[in-house]
Amino acid sequence: MMPHMLTRSLDRAATIFVLVVAACGILIPLSNLLLPAGSALQVPTYLVALWGKYVCYAILALSIDLIWGYCGILSLGHGAFFALGGYAMGMYLMRQIGTRGVYGNPILPDFMVFLNYSKLPWYWYGFDMFWFAALMVLVVPGLLAFCFGWLAFRSRVTGVYLSIITQAMTYALLLAFFRNDFGFGGNNGLTDFKDILGFNVQAEGTRAALFALSCLSLILAFLICRAVVSSKLGKVLIAIRDAESRTRFLGYRVESYKLFVFTLSACMAGVAGALYVPQVGIINPSEFAPGNSIEAVIWVAVGGRGTLVGAALGAVVVNYAKTFFTSGVLAPYWLFMLGALFVLVTLLLPKGIIGTFNSWWDQFTSKTPNADSAAREDGVTEPKMAE
Repeated sequence: MMPHMLTRSLDRAATIFVLVVAACGILIPLSNLLLPAGSALQVPTYLVALWGKYVCYAILALSIDLIWGYCGILSLGHGAFFALGGYAMGMYLMRQIGTRGVYGNPILPDFMVFLNYSKLPWYWYGFDMFWFAALMVLVVPGLLAFCFGWLAFRSRVTGVYLSIITQAMTYALLLAFFRNDFGFGGNNGLTDFKDILGFNVQAEGTRAALFALSCLSLILAFLICRAVVSSKLGKVLIAIRDAESRTRFLGYRVESYKLFVFTLSACMAGVAGALYVPQVGIINPSEFAPGNSIEAVIWVAVGGRGTLVGAALGAVVVNYAKTFFTSGVLAPYWLFMLGALFVLVTLLLPKGIIGTFNSWWDQFTSKTPNADSAAREDGVTEPKMAE
């Protein structure tokens, strides 16, 4: 039943997107591992890690587009769920270091030894097992989103007020994780990772595998989003976005629908953060910064809100531009350029890249009559066969 629902939800653009991501997930790692260094078609290892980071950002953008583009929930704190998933994976990676740390303690991470911790905090128990860490990647962001959403949606907090509260939530977490006595490395965060599932995180093969896994996760996240928005649930979400009061008047429990999609979106953001950490090599409180969440919303706006494909495309395009412009003479002006990009997109491309392209394409196809209609308009018809 589920595979049929997933395949039924794919249109031509969605199918092309899935095929392109799958091709990148296969060809880029193979190019990195099989082709000799210096070859024109060989993808360097640093680019594999860089593009893997972009793919993780695309998953985060999908999670935001699911709630903003289809349910009208503008979250300015989704970076919190991304960071929590990253910290869950970072805790597992820290537990794998063992005696190879600077202080050689088999149980306590280096920062705990430096801060004179006498024993491992209780909330670090179990993170020496990958299955437990993978479970926490989903449970921690999902539980926070469920509790936050239950309180907010039950109180019927909507619009700009909800956006401000989500931003306050991620800022509160930023302040908490900055504290050294919180048990998560303080300002420095978690870093100096060694292994993941017994494989060296710096090895080319591991980085290629992480990139392929990130592409697979992007495809799965996209298929889940497509299945949701193409179902009856998706129609209710769109109704809530367009007329929440009328939808509630028709008998739908609006709070339950919003809570479900908000929690699902948070779990997706947590997975993105978990895949991001081993490829970047660090997770620190700066990931909770409200500016990161606002920037993620800009990705969705640039790509096209309510299109899914546009959200992923916007994440890749904006972050590639960020990488390009922050490495030269324009680096001090990147934030101004990002703000200008958002303003220009809002004024010139209010539907984003994909949304504008779809509108142009619909206008083009509607203005291009087919041969039969054109012939009828000209008064010319095909001769009939003799009876």
